[in-house]
Amino acid sequence: MMATKPSFNFEPAPDLPGADRVSKYGFGAVRKFVERMWDIEIEGIENVPLEGPGIITPNHLSFSDSIFVPTALPRRVWAIGKGEYMDDWKTKHIFPAMGMIPVDRSGGDAAQRALDTAARVLDGGHLFMIYPEGTRSRSGNLHKGRTGAARLAIRCNAPIIPVGHEGTLEIQPPDSVMLKPFKTCSVRFGRQMRAEEFGDPNDPRVLRLFTDAVMFEVAKLSGQTYVDTYAGAPTRPAAETKKGPAVSVPKGRQIDLR
Repeated sequence: MMATKPSFNFEPAPDLPGADRVSKYGFGAVRKFVERMWDIEIEGIENVPLEGPGIITPNHLSFSDSIFVPTALPRRVWAIGKGEYMDDWKTKHIFPAMGMIPVDRSGGDAAQRALDTAARVLDGGHLFMIYPEGTRSRSGNLHKGRTGAARLAIRCNAPIIPVGHEGTLEIQPPDSVMLKPFKTCSVRFGRQMRAEEFGDPNDPRVLRLFTDAVMFEVAKLSGQTYVDTYAGAPTRPAAETKKGPAVSVPKGRQIDLR
C-alpha cells in the first residue's frame, strides 16, 4: 500500500560531519529535481522513526540508490561512502559536505573510525544509512550482509530499518554516468528490527543471526534472490541460492523469499 510521506525534517547538527548549510540547500535542490524527473513510489514510511536514532539498510545496485533512498526519507540522513570518492576532485568536498562518512573498505583502523563517527550520528538521535552488502551487487542478487550495521545497532541501542528498492538499476545501468529520466523507482521500508529479538546482544553469534534476518527482510522488500556469498565473491550456482521455499531464521520465524 502506498503511504503519504510526512513533511521533510532537516535536523541541523553542526557538530556532526557535513556542512549544515550546504546539506540543507543542496539536498533540498536534489529532492525537488528528483521528484520532478522520476516517479518515486514509497511504501512503509511509517516504519521510519520521526525522531531518535535509526539505521537504514538498503540493497545496493546502482550509485543512484544513494539519491533515491534518501529522497524517500522524511528526515536528514548521514551515510557511509566508499573512500575512493575522496580521491576525485569532483566529489571529495561535496559528498562529505552533504553528510557522507568515507570508509576504507579494506578494513582496519580506518574502517573502525568510520563506524565510530556513525555511532556519533546515532547517539545524537539521527538517521544513518549503510549498505549491509558493503558494495554494489553486480549479479543483481542480494548478497550476504556484513555485520557493521548490527554492531552499530547494538552499540547505540538503535533499530535497523531494512529497505528494499526496485527501479534504480533501470534508471542508472551499471557503469553508466547518466540517469534515465521519467522512470519509476519503488522504495519499501520494512518493520523496525532490534538485536534483542535474536538473543543476547552480548553474544557474538547474535551479530550473524541479526544480520542474516535483516538481509532476508531486504530480499522480501526488494524482490531479489538472496545468495549466501559476499558481494564481489564468486556466486554459487543457482541451485544453491536461497530462493523459493521459506528460509529458516532465528526464533522459528519463516521468511518466503519468492
